Amino acid sequence: MIEVEVVAAGNELLIGDVVDTNSNWLCKRITGIGGAVKRVALVRDEAPAIADEVRGALERGAHVIFTVGGLGPTDDDLTLQAVALATQRGLELNADAQGMVKRKYEELARSGAVQSAEMTPSRLKMAHLPQGAQALVNSVGGAPGVLVRMNHSAIVSLPGVPAELQGIFEGSLQPFLNATFGAGYFLERVAVVDCNDESTLAPILSDVVARHPEVYIKSRARKFGADITFRVTVSQSGHSREDVESAVSAALLDLEQALGGQGIAIDTSI
Repeated sequence: MIEVEVVAAGNELLIGDVVDTNSNWLCKRITGIGGAVKRVALVRDEAPAIADEVRGALERGAHVIFTVGGLGPTDDDLTLQAVALATQRGLELNADAQGMVKRKYEELARSGAVQSAEMTPSRLKMAHLPQGAQALVNSVGGAPGVLVRMNHSAIVSLPGVPAELQGIFEGSLQPFLNATFGAGYFLERVAVVDCNDESTLAPILSDVVARHPEVYIKSRARKFGADITFRVTVSQSGHSREDVESAVSAALLDLEQALGGQGIAIDTSI
């Protein structure tokens, strides 16, 4: 299975000013195509801190490392500098990236969104990529995404603006994702368990998990109070839809039978 790590950069994330919805979105999409997210890190807008996380992910053998944020024109957008530092590459003006930035600002100028399409030093900064990197078209914003291929890993740098990140992931990054992850399939089923005592539910779930180690099974309280119920999530990803559906169905059936044997009601129609 392809192992993935995510490094989200931004002081605004660490002071609680902005919620990191990007990492959550990426985790769902990566799981859905058959990948396994092993780690998510939030770091400040500091090149050494970002580089340390990227370097650590490479040392841990992550197949794909996503960086989020820090690709823009301002001085605190330092992610590409950090990736270059972590991979021992220099930054260079990338012709493809320069063309992408130029065309985007010409488009923005025509629409009146910006006053001028001039390639200022701040705008040109977004076209300086680590040596050998591939620029990824950003159909929404000015900063291209960036793909750096290593021997056994790849680093994908995406903007922090959610619409831009999602646009690149679902657009220009698709050829890389398809080649790396293949045709993945993800299935999630949710059951509601009428049990007001998690300590009673826990050993039953543990037994079912042990019998279905390939399936993710997790319980969460649905509400609080005397009539508490639990939502049990049963999910799996893989390359075969038939195998995934069979495994999830088998785990759910086992869970129903185990709970029924204890007189605990379960609703799998949710």
